[in-house]
Amino acid sequence: MRLRRTGPLAAALAALLTCALVPPATARPAALPPTAVALGDSFVSGEGAGDYLPVTDLSGTPQAFPGWSAPNANAFFCHRSANASLFRADLPGITQRVNLACSGGRPQDVAAPSASRPNGRSVASQLDQLRATARTGDVDLVLIGLGSNNSSFTFGQVAELCANRFIADAWTGWWEFWAGDVPQQPCYPADLATPAQLAAATAETVAAVRQVLDVLDEVDADGRHRVVLQDYTNPLPTDLAARYHSEDGRDDTRDKFRALGAERYAAGCPIHRASLSPGHAFSAGLGALVRDVHATLSAERPGADLVLLDVQRAFDGARLCETDASPAGALATPIRLQDGPSGVPVTDLAGKDKIDIQRIARTCADLFQTCQESWHPSAAGHGVLGECLTGAAATANREVRCTRSPAGVITVG
Repeated sequence: MRLRRTGPLAAALAALLTCALVPPATARPAALPPTAVALGDSFVSGEGAGDYLPVTDLSGTPQAFPGWSAPNANAFFCHRSANASLFRADLPGITQRVNLACSGGRPQDVAAPSASRPNGRSVASQLDQLRATARTGDVDLVLIGLGSNNSSFTFGQVAELCANRFIADAWTGWWEFWAGDVPQQPCYPADLATPAQLAAATAETVAAVRQVLDVLDEVDADGRHRVVLQDYTNPLPTDLAARYHSEDGRDDTRDKFRALGAERYAAGCPIHRASLSPGHAFSAGLGALVRDVHATLSAERPGADLVLLDVQRAFDGARLCETDASPAGALATPIRLQDGPSGVPVTDLAGKDKIDIQRIARTCADLFQTCQESWHPSAAGHGVLGECLTGAAATANREVRCTRSPAGVITVG
């Protein structure tokens, strides 16, 4: 006769037997938060938008504002703004946003620490920062703004060249030989970027973005990520509002026109009218550069999710000195200098003599952080670029253009 085992003892034995036969379930790792990342230079870092966040330097130390007299190599002067377009865009599903761009960033800063080149900043390579970000977030969107600074030219050098020529022309007479050989003529296209320089800059940028795509393929586990290549917009119009054409009967084709120089500086646009067309040709060249990068890499990687975001017309009707109220209502920051590292911008040059002008200009040359926000998108401008990014993140197209209507409506399509 066979005895049946029942009761608590039998139940315990059955439970032990079940545990021995069935292996424990493997714990699944927590899903990483969907993440959007910005890489590149000042037009995506948030330069000009204020509210700059601490930036971790090469030693691993977060650097907050170090003071106006600190070396410009300080990581903080990457000027990563809480108002940058990455943070202003409507990105459904994205729960984490990480700004890795750096004002003044160049293509070589993608793979190498910025500090490894002259005038670089003490930050790790943007690829190393991207790898670190991918350990804590699922990178689904990458905004790249790259190419305006490179081995051949930089946006800051171009802006400085044209503004300095105008200021010298406005305050220094042709007969003042003591001033030395001070260039006073308007900027010409070849002064800003030659075709050969643009071609070299394009090759550098293609190589850098290719490296970004390679790293994304390595670190993004699900392999799904959109890369938005954004180009640049000019802070100045194709011509100045009539109010800024002349003052006291003098225009900028005359020798020495201080009142007009002061008026344009106060409005944010110290530049010859004749320099505006070359400046827009330069902007168009940067647009062609980014377009070529997109075309080259799209052909190389037909399966990659690459979107070209054209923002050349995004500030139409709201550029500096495009209206009589400038700089109020403009989407770009005016040129603003400091008279020494005071943190107080000089907003009016009226009544300043040549010695004053030289001293103020010297502050910008010696301590670039005192003037580096000049001629960049303002907080409002980055808000518009955020609307542009919203459209680029959602589009089914491979190329989109972001434009501003006369009424201020932003359209992406």
